[in-house]
Amino acid sequence: MAQCVQSVQEFIQDSFVPLVAALCSEEAERLTRKNSLSFAELVKPFCRLTSEVHMRDPNNQLHIIKNLKIAVNNIITHPPQPGAIRKLLNDVVSVSQPAEGLVANVITAGDYDLNISATTPWFESYRECFLQSMPASDHEFLNHYVACMLVVSSSEPEPVEQFLKLSQEQHRIQHSSEYLYPKWFIPNTLKYYVLLHDVSTGEEQRADSIYEEMKQRYGTQGCYLLKINSRVSNRGTDEQIPDPWSQYLQKNTIQNQDCYEDCSYTVISNKNTDHLISDGLDSEIKDGLSNNFKTHPLQLDHPSGSLDSTDYVKATASLQDSKKSNSGTPHGACLTLTDHDRIRQFIQEFTFRGLLPHIEKTIRQLNDQLISRKGLSRSLFSATKKWFSGSKVPEKSINELKNTSGLLYPPEAPELQIRKMADLCFLVQHYELAYSCYHTAKKDFLNDQAMLYAAGALEMAAVSAFLQPGAPRPYPAHYMETAIQTYRDICKNMVLAERCVLLSAEILKSQSKYSEAAALLIRLTSEDSDLRSALLLEQAAHCFINMKSPMVRKFAFHMILAGHRFSKAGQKKHALRCYCQAMQVYKGKGWSLAEDHINFTIGRQSFTLRQLDNAVSAFRHILINDSKQPPAQQGAFLREYLYVYKNVTQLSPDGPLPQLPLPYINSSATRVFFGHDRRPAEGEKQAATHVSLDQEYDSESSQQWKELEEQVVSVINKGIIPSNFQPTQFCLNRYSDNSRFPLAVIEEPVTVEVSFRNPLKVPLLLTDLSLLWKFQPKDFNAKHDGETKELGACDDDMIGAEAIAEFLINSEETKVARLKLFPHQTGELHILGVVYNLGTVQGAVTLDGIDPSIGLQTGKFVSNGLSVRGRQDLEIQGPRLNNTKEEKTSIKYGPDRRLDPIITEEMPLLEVFFINFPTGLLCGEIRKAYVEFVNVSKCPLTTLKVVSKHPEFFTFGGNTAVLTPLSPSASENCSAYKTVVTDPTSVRAALLSSASSVDFGVGTGGQPEVIHVPLPDAVLLPGASVQLPMWLRGPDEEGVHEINFLFYYESIKRHSKMCHRVLRHTAVICTSRSLHIRATVCRSNALEDEEGRGDNMLVFVDVENINTSETGVKEFHIVQVSSNSKHWKLQKSVKISEDKDTKLASRERAKLCFKAVRCKNSEENYTFADIVFGNEQIISSASPCADFFFQSLSSEFKRTHVQSHAHASQRAAKQSFDETVRLIQQCSEVDLNIVVLWKAYVVEDNKQLILEGQHHVALNTVGKEAFSFPQKQGFKKILGNSDWEDLEQELPEMVLLKFFRPENTPVPARPTPEQLSNLIKTSLHYPESFNHSFHQKSLCLVPVTLLLSNCSQAVVDVMIDLRHKTTSPEALEIHGSFTWLGQTQYKLQLKSQEVYSLQLKACFIHTGVYNLGTPRVFAKLVDQVTLFETSQQNSMPALIIINNI
Repeated sequence: MAQCVQSVQEFIQDSFVPLVAALCSEEAERLTRKNSLSFAELVKPFCRLTSEVHMRDPNNQLHIIKNLKIAVNNIITHPPQPGAIRKLLNDVVSVSQPAEGLVANVITAGDYDLNISATTPWFESYRECFLQSMPASDHEFLNHYVACMLVVSSSEPEPVEQFLKLSQEQHRIQHSSEYLYPKWFIPNTLKYYVLLHDVSTGEEQRADSIYEEMKQRYGTQGCYLLKINSRVSNRGTDEQIPDPWSQYLQKNTIQNQDCYEDCSYTVISNKNTDHLISDGLDSEIKDGLSNNFKTHPLQLDHPSGSLDSTDYVKATASLQDSKKSNSGTPHGACLTLTDHDRIRQFIQEFTFRGLLPHIEKTIRQLNDQLISRKGLSRSLFSATKKWFSGSKVPEKSINELKNTSGLLYPPEAPELQIRKMADLCFLVQHYELAYSCYHTAKKDFLNDQAMLYAAGALEMAAVSAFLQPGAPRPYPAHYMETAIQTYRDICKNMVLAERCVLLSAEILKSQSKYSEAAALLIRLTSEDSDLRSALLLEQAAHCFINMKSPMVRKFAFHMILAGHRFSKAGQKKHALRCYCQAMQVYKGKGWSLAEDHINFTIGRQSFTLRQLDNAVSAFRHILINDSKQPPAQQGAFLREYLYVYKNVTQLSPDGPLPQLPLPYINSSATRVFFGHDRRPAEGEKQAATHVSLDQEYDSESSQQWKELEEQVVSVINKGIIPSNFQPTQFCLNRYSDNSRFPLAVIEEPVTVEVSFRNPLKVPLLLTDLSLLWKFQPKDFNAKHDGETKELGACDDDMIGAEAIAEFLINSEETKVARLKLFPHQTGELHILGVVYNLGTVQGAVTLDGIDPSIGLQTGKFVSNGLSVRGRQDLEIQGPRLNNTKEEKTSIKYGPDRRLDPIITEEMPLLEVFFINFPTGLLCGEIRKAYVEFVNVSKCPLTTLKVVSKHPEFFTFGGNTAVLTPLSPSASENCSAYKTVVTDPTSVRAALLSSASSVDFGVGTGGQPEVIHVPLPDAVLLPGASVQLPMWLRGPDEEGVHEINFLFYYESIKRHSKMCHRVLRHTAVICTSRSLHIRATVCRSNALEDEEGRGDNMLVFVDVENINTSETGVKEFHIVQVSSNSKHWKLQKSVKISEDKDTKLASRERAKLCFKAVRCKNSEENYTFADIVFGNEQIISSASPCADFFFQSLSSEFKRTHVQSHAHASQRAAKQSFDETVRLIQQCSEVDLNIVVLWKAYVVEDNKQLILEGQHHVALNTVGKEAFSFPQKQGFKKILGNSDWEDLEQELPEMVLLKFFRPENTPVPARPTPEQLSNLIKTSLHYPESFNHSFHQKSLCLVPVTLLLSNCSQAVVDVMIDLRHKTTSPEALEIHGSFTWLGQTQYKLQLKSQEVYSLQLKACFIHTGVYNLGTPRVFAKLVDQVTLFETSQQNSMPALIIINNI
């Protein structure tokens, strides 16, 4: 139980005090009413004696009484109705509330820190009022009147006669059968005559004379002259007189009002009034005393006595009003401090001289009667030991006793006399004697099975035993248990049982027996009284928390039960307090259902008490936690919340919008998109994919786009990226870089995607959903700024907002809403949050298990009409900083500015459409498409570029119109190439043309990835569109390719914030295998061609069809082989086979051989040589053939440049040395590129289509094989070609492995023998057979010409040594021997590319086959001494046959 102001002894003593009745004349009542008090109220603050009182017990022993208190009450002739008592108790509890600002007790128990009110004044007020309002009963005498004060005014004409009337009236009330109430202790009631004298108006002499007459008549012990009203009303108001009545009257206004004997204070109850008449001056005073006792002031006007719990709040309010009015009315206004002392003296005299002697005499008489009747010894007091030491009869259990609660004893029965004596002893604190009597009476009552009497005796015996000084015996709790059980179960008297529980619980609490006290309190809770149950449960909860080891959860549970019963009793404030205290225990412990229940109840009670903010907070907690409630319950919670919120907003309709708890918003998932939505495809037109909110974020892709943009900006700014460069970000999300303020363009929408989540199992309907924003207009070209416009939901001239009329979120669904703003002015925009009406869908919760969301997807949703307008803010936390040491050691977050865009000036807006753009191509296939550029803004755009990581995939054609074919229909079969018809009968000789790489954007020094788009006049005007041809070539690698295009463009006007704009497009192309080409170049043995020029080569081209039949390709035709080089050209085709047709079916392979010669043209231009196999020449030097060739060339250049650049430092150290090596190496290098052009015949949908394409092979080294697609050669060299294809079929997804460590090999220090062998090419010209007559001439001389060709670009010193190598004689015999005649050694100097003819003579001495390849040729560069000199070996033996004639 909670702490009490009084100790348990004081509480019990004050609960049972001698009762004194007061009977006043009308004039006496008028005198006291001058002070706004009745006579009983007048003496109330002075009814406790300040000094000790002595009296003697029946054994003539002196007995001391301390702190004796008496109660003076007006006579009431009708017992109070139970309904009236209930209302009184309800009102008492309602008025008593915790003091505001009171510091609560903080109790720490385990993990809990609880703020709990230490005291419960409402319980103490209830308890006091309950005990005082208990009706007197016949089985006990504690509530019976011991004495009666007869009060008459001295101003009456005949005071003595008035005393006589009052005395007769009292006698009639006590002894007449007409009155059953009140109860009197003994027939001979003490009458005490009080003469009331008004000092201010009355004659003091007359009063004294009357008093003298009274003393003679009634004796000095039986009367008193009380002088009051000494204070004159016109005296100065400065004098402050204390008001001792306020603490009694304000404690319970109603209770004190209802104690007037003349009904002048009456509870008025009608339809229009709900207040109390508290001044008492309006009611008439009736003539005749008998009328004063007709009705009890606690009698209700409603005969049924029923109470409507809904009126309790009003009753509480009326009580507060009456309390205020009472506190406003001064009490005792006519009394001085002397009068206070007189009243105190009067009570003391009455007690000392009248009451206590009367009680002492009555106790003696009762004692004597009992002794004489029962034949007992002289005194009960002295016989106590005999009663207890004798043989004891075992007490029968309560269940064995018959239900004889209806048994009544006659008033003169000895058992009742013992009880009467016990009660009198108890009232004067003679607890030992009282205990003896109670114990004796208890035995008698049990023997007679008078259970009501027995229970009363047991109850008071237990209390007497506890109150005995020195505690000679332990508190007999079992007495109380038996009494409570008897009252409740047998007598069915819950009022008496409750009194037992209140007394026993207080006693147990004082002995720290909290567990037993709690069990006792809980046992008395029942359905018949919610208020009693609530108060007892609350006290039980306090018992649990005050234990040595506090039982926190039990405390909380019983507080919930108490709150529930308070609520049923209409005590809303107390119910709310209980739930709030219990919430401290359940909060945050994972007991979500309990939390929901408590919060729901707190919300409801707060709403009833108009504490709307608390109600909203409680309902909010229910909704924002992950609720485990069923859908129906969640729907009920939500409706309650909306109803409460609506009431809150109606109170302040012009106030700020409230923050709504539902639905959840995942702020970090908010995405912001700048620009218009992408247009859908129209027929053959396919819009650029660009960026949309439907695309997932890919960090790798985002980085690629950023690199592409940096690349094109670098090219535009001549290789430098400006310091203020900000990569364009169309869509901002949690992964993007949001540290800078994003840029948006005026008149272009800003779309904010907000992610909502509905945590409930019922759908939520958001209506009129729009963004909340703040805007500060700024002219970025001017110096001054505009004023900030807050939340400009109405300023459509600045920012237009798009609202979503209805947005339904189904149960537990996450759904995104895309909200748009349309900026109409430049400035700074801040998106703050969203604003919407939150409501529910009617009939959304079903009970048959069917998903309520079915059928709610389309059409209008039927709202249940309950919705509230509110907002939610978008608060995004930036990324955690982790750069500096300080940031790493602390937790700091950077800014996230995705919701704070800057609105810039007008910019051009480009839209790109692709027409006839393929999705599937063969590797190397050429396809022509068209690109349409549209300027949809009001500004002209210029500097249109496109940048891609794969420039070899597409081309817009050359820089000159001559090189670009106009239309696909310019040739047969709608070829994408520029073609010329040729004579099919002509020899397959090369058709020559030339082109500059500058025309195709190669060799200009710029980046090949950045391609200029050839716009007419280089400007695209507002609203204008232009179509340009675009040729595409399928990538050489099969598979799916994602090719990114970034279109870059600028405005004609330069802006401070935004310099350029970009448009993205991702093309997805699926390529399938077509041809695989291998080519080799080797030097021809013939030193001269038909034109007499030396240095010619043979080119072998091996073409294989590796296409699989799945793609529908029937066959490939090789229509043309072209070469392009600055130094070499194909001259003619060398027929290897007689088959003129070059068709390749699946898996077929063709070998082609061509003769290549050096060209004579200048260094700048490339020579294109076309060898046509069909009847149509494709001009390889024009678009698109040359474009794709140059693009492949540039990528090759880029690759070799990177490799060579890595070793620039090594080359610089030994430059001259390396130059020599380089010159020798160049002899074995060729710069010849082969382009194989083909057509493929495809059967598709029973139609034959002709596809065309080209493959490139770059030949760099003599004798080294080159491939059209070199990436997979690591496998092919090891496995062989056929094995490689098998492996490809088996493992189509296999990742390419690297067998060798990728090292950049440096330039070798010495040339290899193979390289040196190519420095000088030698050739012997001689007759294959020579006839000679050895009979005529023994020596045969044969002329031999040695041709020497300098293959390098430098001057070379050559030395020819004709001497044979020193070999053994056996070797000479085997191989035959001949001799060179003339010089054995020649020294020559050959200029660059020079061919020198040296005439030699060979001498033979007999017939045979001889090898003339014996001359040894040494070569060195002119500026070197002997370095790199080595023998030149012929590729094959030079055999000559010498015949004899």
